[in-house]
Amino acid sequence: MKTAPISWLNVIIFLVTGLIALFAVPYYAFTQGFTALEIVATILCLGFCGMSITAGYHRLWSHKSYSAHPIIKFILALGGAFALQNSILHWCSDHRNHHKHVDNNDRDPYSAKLGFWYSHIGWMLREYQGEEYKNYNNVKDLQKDKIVIWQHKYYLILAIVMNFGVPLVIGLYTDRVLAALLSVGVLRLVLSHHFTFFINSLAHIWGKQTYSSAHTARDNGFLAFLTYGEGYHNYHHSFEYDYRNGIRWWHFDPTKWFIKAAYYLGLAKNLRTAPEERIEKTKATHKMQLLREKLTAQPHNQAILEKIETEYDLLITRMSAFYKAKKLVLELKTQQLEHDYKHSEVYAQFIELQHKFNEQKQKFWQLHIAHHPA
Repeated sequence: MKTAPISWLNVIIFLVTGLIALFAVPYYAFTQGFTALEIVATILCLGFCGMSITAGYHRLWSHKSYSAHPIIKFILALGGAFALQNSILHWCSDHRNHHKHVDNNDRDPYSAKLGFWYSHIGWMLREYQGEEYKNYNNVKDLQKDKIVIWQHKYYLILAIVMNFGVPLVIGLYTDRVLAALLSVGVLRLVLSHHFTFFINSLAHIWGKQTYSSAHTARDNGFLAFLTYGEGYHNYHHSFEYDYRNGIRWWHFDPTKWFIKAAYYLGLAKNLRTAPEERIEKTKATHKMQLLREKLTAQPHNQAILEKIETEYDLLITRMSAFYKAKKLVLELKTQQLEHDYKHSEVYAQFIELQHKFNEQKQKFWQLHIAHHPA
């Protein structure tokens, strides 16, 4: 990595806030203590900052995975300034470069291949990108968004007002200004920073590559808990336009729930999702590729590989037939009453194909586990 000038502003912010959170906050907690109100306020403000990054900077503006009402956009823009991670325009420009050039040490702003420290925080401590850091050619669409431009223009003022004003108001209300500044101000900021930075670092190092090994991104349920659903990162890099990161109902993804709730309230629309068939096929194809790589290296496993290839081909065939039938059933459902379409021949064929698809999927998965348990 090329040598670059130190970004002293970033170094000072991370160093000072980090030291205060590491030493002053525990000392105050031990000697004075924090009230329940201060603890709750810290947690709520931490969530506000985190969700403003995930639902706003990331899924709304970087990937355009949904459209939001101006009220939602305004609130998320304030929360982004509160999170102190630069303006929407700047953040999204970096993030789009990350996706476009993922793992390219020269083009990915926070390439995980340069190590945990670099991808977590090191990339912000020096001006590695030079003038390219201020090149917004890849976010021209966002330059048409009035709220994005307003936040970018007044980012410094908004960041100062949010990071000092919110804790100060809480402190004046409780008559404990120092306590609020330490907990709601500094501790909240440091946690917000590092929880978000985990997406760039740990989420590319720790977890499973469920859908692809073409990039370093991993799926990790524990990181999803810390990052408001962003821990399902292998899925995200495979289907970046999906408003969900955790696609199953049991996946912890409060950002997805927030967006869906906003949709039901009429405050969000155009929610984009990856087609279910494409998700299933991508996952199966990735598993097959892993098996090929492992078994091809061992000539005596040729017969096993041929058997698995046959089962994989059958899986893809049954998958395609099932999703075609599912599409027909959905079309039929919109045309007839529920009791009518469920007694139709099309629906009966759909149920049969669903059974065959699930049976074949289970068979293929068992073969994968037996020959590639990792």
